[in-house]
Amino acid sequence: MSSTAVADFGLIGLAVMGQNLILNINDHGFKVCAYNRTVSKVDDFLANEAKGTQVIGAHSIEDFVAKLKRPRKIMMLVKAGDAVDKFIETLLPHLEEGDIIIDGGNSHYPDTQRRYEYLTSKKILFVGCGVSGGEEGARYGPSLMPGGNPEAWPHLKPIFQAIAARAPDGAACCDWVGEGGAGHFVYHIFRDGVGFTDDEQGDIFAQWNKGVLDSFLIEISTDILRFKDTDGQPLLEKIRDAAGQ
Repeated sequence: MSSTAVADFGLIGLAVMGQNLILNINDHGFKVCAYNRTVSKVDDFLANEAKGTQVIGAHSIEDFVAKLKRPRKIMMLVKAGDAVDKFIETLLPHLEEGDIIIDGGNSHYPDTQRRYEYLTSKKILFVGCGVSGGEEGARYGPSLMPGGNPEAWPHLKPIFQAIAARAPDGAACCDWVGEGGAGHFVYHIFRDGVGFTDDEQGDIFAQWNKGVLDSFLIEISTDILRFKDTDGQPLLEKIRDAAGQ
Protein backbone atom coordinates (compact mmCIF):
# COMPACT_ATOMS: atom_id res chain seq x y z
CA MET A 1 0.00 0.00 0.00
CA SER A 2 1.28 3.45 -0.90
CA SER A 3 2.41 5.60 2.00
CA THR A 4 -0.03 8.27 0.76
CA ALA A 5 -3.01 5.88 0.94
CA VAL A 6 -4.97 7.39 3.82
CA ALA A 7 -8.59 7.61 2.66
CA ASP A 8 -11.23 4.95 3.33
CA PHE A 9 -13.42 6.04 0.42
CA GLY A 10 -13.14 8.10 -2.76
CA LEU A 11 -15.89 10.07 -4.46
CA ILE A 12 -15.86 11.60 -7.95
CA GLY A 13 -18.35 14.36 -8.72
CA LEU A 14 -18.81 17.44 -6.55
CA ALA A 15 -22.31 18.57 -7.39
CA VAL A 16 -24.53 19.01 -4.33
CA MET A 17 -25.35 15.28 -4.05
CA GLY A 18 -21.67 14.35 -4.10
CA GLN A 19 -20.70 17.02 -1.59
CA ASN A 20 -23.47 16.02 0.81
CA LEU A 21 -22.65 12.33 0.59
CA ILE A 22 -18.98 13.06 1.33
CA LEU A 23 -19.93 15.11 4.41
CA ASN A 24 -22.25 12.34 5.57
CA ILE A 25 -19.50 9.71 5.25
CA ASN A 26 -17.08 12.03 7.08
CA ASP A 27 -19.59 12.47 9.93
CA HIS A 28 -19.53 8.72 10.49
CA GLY A 29 -15.78 8.52 10.98
CA PHE A 30 -14.58 7.51 7.51
CA LYS A 31 -11.94 9.55 5.70
CA VAL A 32 -12.99 10.58 2.19
CA CYS A 33 -10.95 11.79 -0.79
CA ALA A 34 -12.83 14.09 -3.16
CA TYR A 35 -12.17 14.56 -6.88
CA ASN A 36 -13.86 16.51 -9.65
CA ARG A 37 -12.97 16.86 -13.32
CA THR A 38 -12.98 20.65 -12.83
CA VAL A 39 -10.35 20.58 -10.10
CA SER A 40 -11.08 24.11 -8.88
CA LYS A 41 -14.29 22.64 -7.43
CA VAL A 42 -12.17 20.43 -5.18
CA ASP A 43 -10.39 23.45 -3.69
CA ASP A 44 -13.66 25.38 -3.32
CA PHE A 45 -15.30 22.44 -1.53
CA LEU A 46 -12.37 21.99 0.88
CA ALA A 47 -12.28 25.71 1.62
CA ASN A 48 -16.01 26.02 2.23
CA GLU A 49 -18.47 23.16 2.83
CA ALA A 50 -15.76 20.68 3.94
CA LYS A 51 -13.72 23.17 5.97
CA GLY A 52 -12.80 21.76 9.37
CA THR A 53 -13.55 18.15 8.37
CA GLN A 54 -11.20 15.22 7.70
CA VAL A 55 -12.07 15.32 3.96
CA ILE A 56 -9.07 15.51 1.63
CA GLY A 57 -8.88 16.30 -2.07
CA ALA A 58 -6.98 15.33 -5.20
CA HIS A 59 -6.09 17.30 -8.32
CA SER A 60 -5.56 14.34 -10.64
CA ILE A 61 -6.84 10.79 -11.05
CA GLU A 62 -3.35 9.49 -10.24
CA ASP A 63 -3.26 11.48 -6.99
CA PHE A 64 -6.84 10.46 -6.18
CA VAL A 65 -6.20 6.73 -6.59
CA ALA A 66 -2.90 6.92 -4.68
CA LYS A 67 -4.67 8.35 -1.62
CA LEU A 68 -7.13 5.44 -1.30
CA LYS A 69 -6.62 2.41 0.91
CA ARG A 70 -6.97 -0.98 -0.75
CA PRO A 71 -9.25 -2.37 -1.86
CA ARG A 72 -9.97 1.07 -3.27
CA LYS A 73 -13.63 2.07 -2.97
CA ILE A 74 -14.47 4.68 -5.60
CA MET A 75 -17.96 6.09 -6.07
CA MET A 76 -18.92 8.13 -9.12
CA LEU A 77 -21.76 10.64 -8.89
CA VAL A 78 -21.62 11.93 -12.45
CA LYS A 79 -24.12 12.29 -15.28
CA ALA A 80 -25.47 8.98 -16.55
CA GLY A 81 -24.18 7.80 -19.94
CA ASP A 82 -20.82 8.45 -21.58
CA ALA A 83 -19.38 10.27 -18.55
CA VAL A 84 -19.56 7.07 -16.50
CA ASP A 85 -17.77 5.02 -19.16
CA LYS A 86 -15.11 7.70 -19.64
CA PHE A 87 -14.32 7.85 -15.93
CA ILE A 88 -14.12 4.05 -15.79
CA GLU A 89 -11.57 4.05 -18.61
CA THR A 90 -9.62 6.85 -16.94
CA LEU A 91 -9.51 4.95 -13.65
CA LEU A 92 -8.67 1.49 -14.98
CA PRO A 93 -4.93 1.96 -15.67
CA HIS A 94 -4.43 3.01 -12.04
CA LEU A 95 -6.47 0.28 -10.32
CA GLU A 96 -5.53 -3.20 -9.12
CA GLU A 97 -7.37 -6.50 -8.90
CA GLY A 98 -10.16 -6.37 -6.32
CA ASP A 99 -10.59 -2.58 -6.34
CA ILE A 100 -14.21 -1.39 -6.35
CA ILE A 101 -15.98 1.09 -8.65
CA ILE A 102 -19.48 2.24 -7.65
CA ASP A 103 -21.83 4.05 -10.02
CA GLY A 104 -24.18 6.12 -7.85
CA GLY A 105 -25.90 7.92 -10.73
CA ASN A 106 -29.15 7.24 -12.55
CA SER A 107 -27.77 4.75 -15.04
CA HIS A 108 -30.07 2.56 -17.14
CA TYR A 109 -29.82 -1.00 -15.82
CA PRO A 110 -28.58 -2.57 -19.13
CA ASP A 111 -25.61 -0.17 -18.98
CA THR A 112 -24.94 -1.30 -15.41
CA GLN A 113 -25.05 -4.94 -16.52
CA ARG A 114 -22.66 -4.20 -19.40
CA ARG A 115 -20.20 -2.41 -17.11
CA TYR A 116 -20.46 -5.19 -14.53
CA GLU A 117 -19.50 -7.81 -17.13
CA TYR A 118 -16.73 -5.66 -18.61
CA LEU A 119 -15.13 -4.84 -15.26
CA THR A 120 -15.47 -8.42 -14.03
CA SER A 121 -13.27 -9.39 -16.99
CA LYS A 122 -10.75 -6.81 -15.72
CA LYS A 123 -10.93 -8.24 -12.16
CA ILE A 124 -12.46 -4.99 -10.88
CA LEU A 125 -15.55 -5.19 -8.66
CA PHE A 126 -18.36 -3.06 -10.10
CA VAL A 127 -21.43 -1.93 -8.16
CA GLY A 128 -24.45 0.02 -9.38
CA CYS A 129 -26.03 1.78 -6.41
CA GLY A 130 -29.36 3.56 -6.30
CA VAL A 131 -29.28 6.61 -4.02
CA SER A 132 -32.72 7.78 -2.88
CA GLY A 133 -33.61 10.75 -0.73
CA GLY A 134 -32.31 13.71 -2.72
CA GLU A 135 -29.84 16.28 -1.42
CA GLU A 136 -31.18 16.14 2.15
CA GLY A 137 -31.01 12.35 2.17
CA ALA A 138 -27.46 12.33 0.86
CA ARG A 139 -26.42 14.63 3.71
CA TYR A 140 -28.26 13.03 6.62
CA GLY A 141 -29.30 9.52 5.54
CA PRO A 142 -30.16 8.19 2.07
CA SER A 143 -31.72 4.91 1.10
CA LEU A 144 -28.97 2.97 -0.68
CA MET A 145 -29.59 0.06 -3.08
CA PRO A 146 -26.26 -1.51 -4.07
CA GLY A 147 -26.07 -4.37 -6.55
CA GLY A 148 -23.37 -5.85 -8.77
CA ASN A 149 -20.36 -7.90 -7.80
CA PRO A 150 -21.15 -9.49 -4.41
CA GLU A 151 -17.46 -9.62 -3.48
CA ALA A 152 -17.63 -5.84 -3.04
CA TRP A 153 -20.38 -5.88 -0.42
CA PRO A 154 -18.34 -6.85 2.67
CA HIS A 155 -16.05 -3.87 1.99
CA LEU A 156 -18.90 -1.41 1.38
CA LYS A 157 -21.37 -2.62 4.02
CA PRO A 158 -19.77 -0.88 7.07
CA ILE A 159 -19.74 2.49 5.28
CA PHE A 160 -23.07 2.28 3.45
CA GLN A 161 -25.05 0.98 6.41
CA ALA A 162 -23.50 3.59 8.70
CA ILE A 163 -24.55 6.53 6.50
CA ALA A 164 -27.98 5.23 5.45
CA ALA A 165 -31.31 6.38 6.79
CA ARG A 166 -32.83 4.36 9.62
CA ALA A 167 -36.16 2.54 9.67
CA PRO A 168 -38.38 2.90 12.79
CA ASP A 169 -36.85 -0.29 14.21
CA GLY A 170 -33.34 1.11 13.73
CA ALA A 171 -32.45 -1.03 10.70
CA ALA A 172 -30.34 0.65 8.03
CA CYS A 173 -32.18 1.54 4.81
CA CYS A 174 -29.48 -0.24 2.84
CA ASP A 175 -28.83 -3.84 1.90
CA TRP A 176 -27.46 -5.83 -1.02
CA VAL A 177 -30.09 -6.12 -3.77
CA GLY A 178 -28.48 -8.62 -6.16
CA GLU A 179 -25.88 -9.29 -8.80
CA GLY A 180 -25.27 -7.65 -12.16
CA GLY A 181 -27.62 -4.83 -13.16
CA ALA A 182 -30.26 -5.52 -10.49
CA GLY A 183 -33.16 -3.16 -11.13
CA HIS A 184 -36.84 -2.50 -10.52
CA PHE A 185 -39.15 -4.06 -13.11
CA VAL A 186 -42.56 -3.96 -11.37
CA TYR A 187 -44.05 -1.39 -13.75
CA HIS A 188 -42.95 -3.26 -16.89
CA ILE A 189 -44.02 -6.63 -15.51
CA PHE A 190 -47.49 -5.30 -14.72
CA ARG A 191 -47.90 -3.44 -18.01
CA ASP A 192 -46.18 -5.69 -20.57
CA GLY A 193 -46.30 -9.05 -18.80
CA VAL A 194 -49.73 -9.04 -17.15
CA GLY A 195 -51.38 -6.38 -19.31
CA PHE A 196 -52.66 -4.10 -16.54
CA THR A 197 -53.64 -0.52 -17.43
CA ASP A 198 -52.08 2.38 -15.56
CA ASP A 199 -55.33 2.83 -13.58
CA GLU A 200 -55.30 -0.84 -12.57
CA GLN A 201 -51.67 -0.52 -11.47
CA GLY A 202 -52.59 2.60 -9.51
CA ASP A 203 -55.25 0.59 -7.66
CA ILE A 204 -52.65 -2.07 -6.78
CA PHE A 205 -50.21 0.53 -5.47
CA ALA A 206 -53.03 2.10 -3.43
CA GLN A 207 -53.66 -1.28 -1.78
CA TRP A 208 -49.95 -1.73 -1.12
CA ASN A 209 -49.90 1.65 0.59
CA LYS A 210 -52.41 0.40 3.17
CA GLY A 211 -50.10 -2.38 4.37
CA VAL A 212 -46.47 -2.99 5.27
CA LEU A 213 -45.32 -1.24 2.07
CA ASP A 214 -46.89 2.05 3.22
CA SER A 215 -44.49 4.82 2.14
CA PHE A 216 -44.28 8.18 0.42
CA LEU A 217 -42.87 6.56 -2.73
CA ILE A 218 -45.76 4.07 -2.98
CA GLU A 219 -48.23 6.93 -2.38
CA ILE A 220 -46.84 9.15 -5.14
CA SER A 221 -46.53 6.16 -7.50
CA THR A 222 -50.29 5.67 -7.06
CA ASP A 223 -50.94 9.31 -7.96
CA ILE A 224 -48.57 9.23 -10.96
CA LEU A 225 -50.13 6.06 -12.39
CA ARG A 226 -53.62 7.57 -12.16
CA PHE A 227 -52.72 11.06 -13.47
CA LYS A 228 -54.29 12.03 -16.82
CA ASP A 229 -53.07 14.54 -19.41
CA THR A 230 -55.39 17.24 -20.77
CA ASP A 231 -56.60 14.82 -23.46
CA GLY A 232 -57.67 12.27 -20.84
CA GLN A 233 -54.84 9.84 -21.62
CA PRO A 234 -52.40 8.58 -18.94
CA LEU A 235 -49.55 11.10 -18.69
CA LEU A 236 -47.01 8.45 -17.67
CA GLU A 237 -47.13 6.85 -21.14
CA LYS A 238 -46.07 10.16 -22.71
CA ILE A 239 -42.96 10.69 -20.60
CA ARG A 240 -39.69 9.80 -22.36
CA ASP A 241 -37.99 6.75 -20.84
CA ALA A 242 -34.68 8.43 -20.03
CA ALA A 243 -32.96 9.75 -16.94
CA GLY A 244 -29.90 11.87 -16.25
CA GLN A 245 -28.11 12.81 -13.04
